[in-house]
This record gives sequence, structure tokens and C-alpha cells, in this order.
Amino acid sequence: MRAVEITSFGPPDVLRLGERPMPVAGAGELLIRVAASGINRPDVLQRKGHYAPPPGASDLPGLEVAGVIESGDAAAMAQAGLRVGDRVCALVGGGGYAQWCVAPVEQCLPVPAGLTDVEAAALPETFFTVWSNVFDRGRLQPGETLLVQGGSSGIGVTAIQLARAWGATVIVTAGSDDKCAACLALGAHHAINYQTQDFVAEVQRITDGKGVDVVLDMVSGSYVAREVQCLAEDGRLVIIALQGGTQGEFNAGLVLRRRLTITGSTLRPRPVVFKGAIARALRAQVWPWLASGAVRPVIYTTFMAQDAAKAHALMESSQHIGKIVLTW
Repeated sequence: MRAVEITSFGPPDVLRLGERPMPVAGAGELLIRVAASGINRPDVLQRKGHYAPPPGASDLPGLEVAGVIESGDAAAMAQAGLRVGDRVCALVGGGGYAQWCVAPVEQCLPVPAGLTDVEAAALPETFFTVWSNVFDRGRLQPGETLLVQGGSSGIGVTAIQLARAWGATVIVTAGSDDKCAACLALGAHHAINYQTQDFVAEVQRITDGKGVDVVLDMVSGSYVAREVQCLAEDGRLVIIALQGGTQGEFNAGLVLRRRLTITGSTLRPRPVVFKGAIARALRAQVWPWLASGAVRPVIYTTFMAQDAAKAHALMESSQHIGKIVLTW
């Protein structure tokens, strides 16, 4: 099969289309004939040598795919209500940049009605991540307020829509007026241009000094101190990426007085049973929103698999709004 390989650690052009043996599905797994593969920032980190695949995962990049079930564990598929020939999307630990990919049955979901393979490939990584961190770990409730850092990213556009559908008020930050406008069009109630505005002051203004209940942070570093200032009493800060670095100081007195929670997580190394629980929650709560059109994947552009380097260059430019997808 054809697959996009990381020939060495480095810039985007280290990605090359090569030949690999076909993977074989084992117990509890199925084999997908891939039509489209989502691009995510962890793929960029892996390409640079900063994010090794978990033990047992493919060394090929790619954490989400969509396509058709080719074969697999018949009993596990039957239990999940899946069968050969079904269109599915899947969260995988690696190996998504390939014409065929093995996935745990528990991490596969049927393609929502009306969605293309490209749209379906844009779902798993961001939807699993947002559900796990905003709703499970962050405990966002209807009527509460969520602050999303980087609202125009793949994670951001997903968080906006899911939180809005959940009944929360959504505030986002973004790096340009155009990106802020796009976030508002997707359902954000307020958008802050962090290049020209102080997001702490704006959050205090928007919330009449109360602060927000949950912050979804993809920056960390120096942002943590400012986000602590943004939180309401009993607020929760959830860190899911470290684009601003691993070190940061914050006012611990505010954490004590306001009873704040600072937490974080990574999804890729978690066990199948954990990801399977997220998949079931998504199928029950979010898949109906996708089928009805209340929530939709936001595709910025697609690239053919042989142009994966161009896709990564675009990802690193941060000029996109929404998801970038490879097609096969």
C-alpha cells in the first residue's frame, strides 16, 4: 500500500510517499480502506521528533481516518453494530496517513448521515479531545461560560460548536479579525483578537467581572497565569497542548481563594477502553447533532496524499480556519 512516511525528523519536506506492507487487523480490531486522513498538530510534532508514537502503534503519522471497513474481528464488530462495507471514521494511535489502516473497533464510529469521507475524517481527533477535556474533565454545564484559546483551530471550531449546542456561552481568542469573524459565524458568542486586545481584560468586561467557568488552553506557558485571572469561582483550567512552553508561574493565592482546578491531559497514550467510552458518549450525544446539521465539521482545504508536506506547511503557518485533510 501507499503511505506517507517520515523519512527523518525535520521540516515538512521530510514527508514522502512510500510503500508499506498492508496492516492486518487483530483481535478487537478492524481494517479500514482509507479515503481521507485528518491532519493534526501532534502529526507535526511527531514529524519533528517531539512526539513519539505510543508502544505498539504504527510509526506512520496520522491519528484519524475515514473510509470503508475491509475486514476485522467479526464478533467485536457485531457487538459494535458494524460490519464489512460500512463507512466509518476512527481515532487511531498512528498509521492514519496510509491507504489502509487498522483501528480498534471501540474507537470506530459510523459516518454520520449526510457527511462525506473528507468531513468524517475531520471528526475523531478533535471531537474525542474536546469531549474528553471540556465535558468530562472540565465538567462544562449548560449555562456556564467557556473560554477557548485558539478558536479558529481544528480543536477550537469543534469546541465552539459543541459547547454552543450544549447550552454554554462561548468566548474565543483568535489571531486576526477575520478569524474572530469566522468563530462568531460558527456560534461563538464573543471573539477576542489576542493580537490587539488583552484577553484577560476582555473576559472580565464580557462577564461583568465574574470570569469564565472553564478555559480550554492549547498554549500553556505564560498563558496559565493570565487564564487563572480569567476564571470564576470554582473554575476549571484544562491544558491540552504546550505551544507556549511547559513553564509558567501563576498566582496560587487565586487558586486557593477561588477554589480553582488546573488540570490537563493527552489522549493518544490512553487505553482503548478509555477512548471507547468517549466514542460511546459521542455517538449518543454528538452524532445526532451532526446528523441534524446543528454541528458540522469545518474543512479549510484538502491535499492529495503525495502533497502531505504542503499540508504540514499550511498547518504550521496557522493561516487556516478549521481542519486540513489528506485524500487518497
